Amino acid sequence: MSTFRAPKGTYDLIPPDSAKYLAVREAIAAPLRDSGYGYIETPGFENVELFARGVGESTDIVTKEMYAFETKGGDRLALRPEGTASVLRAALEANLHKAGNLPVKLWYSGSYYRYERPQKGRYRHFSQVGAEAIGAEDPALDAELIILADQAYRSLGLRNFRILLNSLGDKECRPVYRAALQDFLRGLDLDEDTLRRAEINPLRVLDDKREDVQKQLGGAPLLRDYLCDGCKAYHEEVRDLITAAGVSFEDDPKLVRGLDYYTRTTFEFVHDGLGSQSAVGGGGRYDGLSEMIGGPALPSVGWALGVDRTVLALEAEGVELELPASTSVFAVPLGEEARRILFGVVTELRRAGVAADFSYGAKGLKGAMKNANRSGARFTVVAGERDLAEGVVQLKDMESGEQTAVAADAIVSELRSRLA
Repeated sequence: MSTFRAPKGTYDLIPPDSAKYLAVREAIAAPLRDSGYGYIETPGFENVELFARGVGESTDIVTKEMYAFETKGGDRLALRPEGTASVLRAALEANLHKAGNLPVKLWYSGSYYRYERPQKGRYRHFSQVGAEAIGAEDPALDAELIILADQAYRSLGLRNFRILLNSLGDKECRPVYRAALQDFLRGLDLDEDTLRRAEINPLRVLDDKREDVQKQLGGAPLLRDYLCDGCKAYHEEVRDLITAAGVSFEDDPKLVRGLDYYTRTTFEFVHDGLGSQSAVGGGGRYDGLSEMIGGPALPSVGWALGVDRTVLALEAEGVELELPASTSVFAVPLGEEARRILFGVVTELRRAGVAADFSYGAKGLKGAMKNANRSGARFTVVAGERDLAEGVVQLKDMESGEQTAVAADAIVSELRSRLA
């Protein structure tokens, strides 16, 4: 047993379970690649101010959950707690918005870090796949992203998830709602920290998960009653486009995402089989974020889907993913000459695109065949001195148990034919 263990609130991805995570990432990314989104990768840490300005000084992410540190050179950095601010920073730095083709459509996959109380579905290190469409204000773009996420989940076999949808208004109508909500919150029996939060960003209080706070929010004013005509029309078009695409959703007038940069469209994917950590992903429009971090006005929209929680949702529904076999052919040499020849066969199979493995180490036939069984290979190729003297190898079908002699110089083409 090693002296060291994974840090609290983190996990290791190891085979065979890691194959599920890879399949989930691929399924989420596939519809994005087919819709004009290009891959982007950003550093695992950024300037603290990027998240303080973009995510919000008053959010729990910035005040309580962010891993921040100072470098030997005196720079204040933070492990990235979310992806949008980093992706937008990278796009601005590379002047992608000046290339003349807006929106800039990007997707990403990576690890993120928040100092939270660890529990099932909530980790301090977690994985997300995200998508951002930067530089266009268009209800069709909001609808596109929601539809693509729905498509990704359904391609995995998920069925028992719900899409919650709301509008958070814009700089014209939200200040009026903000004032009304603050007046309401000041009349409640809230602790000092919550009242302070209400003065900085009252929408954060609506997102408070504590039961004693939620009980008092029953009569809170709803943002939908304060939306300006522009925001109402925009939201209705998003709803119409999603409906026309056959994607079901639920209007949730109390939905507030946990980040300050959201405007207008906001949405969340939830799965009721996950208990209290029911959100598997979410996102929305963030028209002012570029200006918050020093860029030009670039209305944008995006989402992030949790790979960890998506895997948990699949398990909750009992969905078994059809994963490709990690090994299709396993070679078992008996003797040095067979070892040399079968190693060449394995190399040739791999070059031909066949997943092949080899019995390494000085194992006897019994031990090597055990390894072949454990590998999950469909076929095993066995060769000894007598076989090679006759110019053949033994090909065993691991499903039927049938074993046949095949000419050594034809084994690669025979296996490709059988696996086709």
